[in-house]
This record gives sequence, C-alpha cells and structure tokens, in this order.
Amino acid sequence: MEIETVAIHVPRSRRDGAIAPPINLSTTFEHGPANEALYAHEYIRDGNPNVDDLQTRLASMENAAGCVAFASGMAAATALVQTLKPGARILFHNNIYFDVIALAGKLMPNWGIEFERRDLTDPTALAAGLAKKPALVWLESPSNPQLDIIDIKAAADAAHSVGAKVVVDSTFAPPVIQRPLDFGVDFVLHSLTKYMGGHSDIQGGAIAFACDDGRFAELAHIRRITGGVLSPFNAWMVSRGVQTLACRVERHCANALAVARALAARPEIARVRYPFLESDPGYEIARRQMTAGGGMVSVEVKGGRSAALKVASKVKLFTNATSLGGVESLIEHRASVEGKATSTPDSLLRLSIGLEAPQDLIADLVAALD
Repeated sequence: MEIETVAIHVPRSRRDGAIAPPINLSTTFEHGPANEALYAHEYIRDGNPNVDDLQTRLASMENAAGCVAFASGMAAATALVQTLKPGARILFHNNIYFDVIALAGKLMPNWGIEFERRDLTDPTALAAGLAKKPALVWLESPSNPQLDIIDIKAAADAAHSVGAKVVVDSTFAPPVIQRPLDFGVDFVLHSLTKYMGGHSDIQGGAIAFACDDGRFAELAHIRRITGGVLSPFNAWMVSRGVQTLACRVERHCANALAVARALAARPEIARVRYPFLESDPGYEIARRQMTAGGGMVSVEVKGGRSAALKVASKVKLFTNATSLGGVESLIEHRASVEGKATSTPDSLLRLSIGLEAPQDLIADLVAALD
C-alpha cells in the first residue's frame, strides 16, 4: 500500500466497531496477585493502547522494524544517546538543531560520551570524522535552520564501512516526502510536535529503526526509567494528525516553493535556502532523496541582523514564534533564539510556511521588505 493509505489503515482491532480509536487515559491496568500479566498493559510508563497505535502507524509509514514514541523530540534524541556506552563517540553534522548541540555540550561529557561536529555535506570532512571511529553519525537533512542537504545514502554507506550506526533527524522532511531508512540508515528521529501533529497543539517525539536487534526493548526501557513518556491524549492527537499528513505536506511544499521563488527574485534578499530551488547547492541530492522540498524556507536578508529583525517586525500574516509545521505561517530570527553560542547567520530568518494562500504570504513578505 502507498503511504497515504498506510497512515489511515494502520493494523489494529476495532472490537467495538469504532472508526476513530478511543482515548484510553488509564495510568494503570489490572494484573494478577503475583504480578501475572492479565492484559497487554500494566502501567503507563510501560505502554498504553494509544501509544501502541501511534508506534505501529509510524513504523508502517517509515518502512521500519519498529518505533518508540516519547514525550518530545528531545526526549527521543536523549534516549538514543543513552543507548551508547561510556567512551563512545558521536559525529554530528555541524549545523543541526541547537538543543541537540546543547545536549552534547552540557550532558554527554557527564556520561563519558565524546563528540565532534563537522560539515558532513563535505565527503572529505565526513571521511576525516569517520577515521576516529564514531559509534554514531548524526545527520539532519534538511538541517535546522540552514537547510543543508546531506547525501543520506552516501553518508550511511561510509559510516557503515567503519562500523558506525547512522541516525537522521528528518523532522523537516516527514515520511510522505522522505524516508531515510530506505537509504540505509539505522534510525530516523522525528519531533512529532511539528508536521506529524501539524496543528501546533501537541508535543512528542519518536525513533523508528531499521532492524530490531533489541533496540525496541532498550529504548522502551530508557523511556520507562527516565519517564519521557508520551501521554495517551498526545499520542491520539498525533495519530489523528498523521492521517492528514500527506495532503497537508503537499500544500506546505507547494506554498514554500512559491515563497522561495518569489523571495529569490527580491533585491533585498542575499540568499534563499530551499532544497527544491534550482539555485540551492543541495538541489540535485534533494531531488534524489525527497519527493518535495518541504515546508521550511530560510532567507538571509541584506543588511544583516538589523535588516532581518526589521522584516520580522513588519510582517502581518507571519507570526514571530518558535516551532514549525503547523497550519499557520511562522517567522523566527534564529540567532536571537539560540543566543551567543549560535552558528546561525545574524541575517537569517527561518520561515515555516503554513497552509494560507501563497499569494497572501508572498504579499506579506514583500510588504515587509519594502
């Protein structure tokens, strides 16, 4: 079946004939006097029917052997790091989500895990990083917020040749437009808060994996003992969200491409970053591994920080807010959000393109630039 069908017709039982699955809010389930298992669940940190439904749905959509859902994308990322042993090494792409870099700098040293950051769009830099035998290579493609495109298959093949596992954070490119496991990686990470939920009203994260070599049990155990558990209601909301993911993302992508092309023609813009824009350095690779360019556009405004902030202050339809992937369009000056440790250019504005009429979004940005 095609992914649009899989997202809706996830394998599950309908004991009561209900088309929409019920929300099961119970935190605990009956067991026997000596803790004998009587039912499929025992306690909410171990599992819940709504979380099970979501995990099955996401695994099917990703062509994965399994999936573990978490309370947030960062809870999922942290759990994956915690599967590594002290002394292990992670090779990060240098331009990835800021809080993952904060996790690496603040907490990984306490766990005895080493890391380094390199520009993994460059095969030479990738090879130099792999020469140090990392246990895990961590990619984002497209990356946040600079929308770097990494050749996923080439990176996975190179990493596997030295015994490293590979994770791709594909939050910016949900499975209806990119499935990293199909290109040979070991894990795909999502912040479910973004496109999967799709309405800026839930928080969650997930890791899907290519081969269940005990990984499901290990990740589920970490989730249980650290408490990064997705609530039943949020799991139900994400399951509902992914059923409309394909049609929403189709519109996100069409709008984003229209906005990117319009901004590329403006004299006030120094650079437009968008994977399916022909001038983008990652265009050819993106066309091989994505079916559309996604809903995120980053632009660099001539005049630096002050000019970028002026545009952000003048827009009417775009809201200055963090996060992405909702029905509404958002704008954010990422360097201000990330603070002094940022590597994001001061001139960069990150745009999450929503589902409004594209001509209205373009008119809003043009008016702000004028």
